[in-house]
Amino acid sequence: MSIATPLNATLQRSPPPPSFSVFSPIHPTTLSVTGTRKRCLRMVVTSCVSHSQSSVQNGVTDAVSARNQIRLGLPSKGRMATDTLDLLKDCQLSVKQVNPRQYVAQIPQLPNTEVWFQRPKDIVRKLLSGDFDLGIVGLDIVSEFGQGNDDLIIVHEALNFGDCHLSLAIPNYGIFENINSLKELAQMPQWTAERPLRVATGFTYLGPKFMKDNGIKHVTFSTADGALEAAPAMGIADAILDLVSSGTTLKENNLKEIEGGVVLQSQAALVASRRALTERTGALDTVHEILERLEAHLKAAGQFTVVANMRGTDAEEVAVRLKTQPSLSGLQGPTISPVYCKRDGKVSIEFYAIVICVPKKALYESVQQLRAVGGSGVLVSPLTYIFDEETPRWSQLLSNLGL
Repeated sequence: MSIATPLNATLQRSPPPPSFSVFSPIHPTTLSVTGTRKRCLRMVVTSCVSHSQSSVQNGVTDAVSARNQIRLGLPSKGRMATDTLDLLKDCQLSVKQVNPRQYVAQIPQLPNTEVWFQRPKDIVRKLLSGDFDLGIVGLDIVSEFGQGNDDLIIVHEALNFGDCHLSLAIPNYGIFENINSLKELAQMPQWTAERPLRVATGFTYLGPKFMKDNGIKHVTFSTADGALEAAPAMGIADAILDLVSSGTTLKENNLKEIEGGVVLQSQAALVASRRALTERTGALDTVHEILERLEAHLKAAGQFTVVANMRGTDAEEVAVRLKTQPSLSGLQGPTISPVYCKRDGKVSIEFYAIVICVPKKALYESVQQLRAVGGSGVLVSPLTYIFDEETPRWSQLLSNLGL
């Protein structure tokens, strides 16, 4: 199995980590410079290498321990950037950017935190280098550029946007017409050491790793300019490995996904540096606050508060009636409170107020069930936050950190 670079590439990729042997070794590009420029270049390179050696220890820069501000990396462009800012705003963590062209911003509710807008892959790289402490990126980017590094911790793996999956796709015509699974693809006699299966992808770590983990040999990987979906039709690849959302683009280009060909499921996630959380003052407290706000908002998403009045002799009798309806249990059970009315100058209890939490998809059914057992004056309002006693993900994080 090997990886080929584009023909128009001017510089070859840096060699991968030695622990992953599926990559073929790639030698650094040699630069030819003459005269004074050569001497200057040698001085610059020597200076940079010397600085790098003195400032990097175990892959993390000294900046981790030197700075006081906590740095949060956010996507700089596209739908991912918009959805990230919207989510933070919904959690009362609005990002304030003085100038939209600037890469640095603030979150007033987190006064010791800087927001840096970067490309998703650079967010992961900066988390590993110690330049960032937190970041919001897709799980696919974390897996591709983090490459299983233990310093990366997934604090919250499901922020409910950026949903997609990384999948292998092949043409639905020609020699692939009756191929519908990864196993069938691997068993095709066409693939040999001299003529391997050619896969176009931008995921040059996850792609080879996936093939190796599934015991598939005789595969070569290459990158392609532009849309990957065009690569098979152009004859420069047999298959592609790319992110899929709805699958419409694949179908429009006569491509199909196959059984067993999904590499990973992905959506936006909150990621942190293990070293930052354990060594930087205030980092763990900041993560706790962000996590609580995220959890409370995401748990409330799609939930409604339903309030109704119900006539009854006592709270227990009303509860029994409610329990006969499957959609009226709420989060932990309905809240039933007496409604005090004044009759003939005396205070009496004839009605009870019912409060339950209902998912959006079951809202109308729940209202109908309330009416069926005597509910009236039904009020419905969306929920913004549901704060638990403690978020389970916080306990998981502390356990992961050994705290």
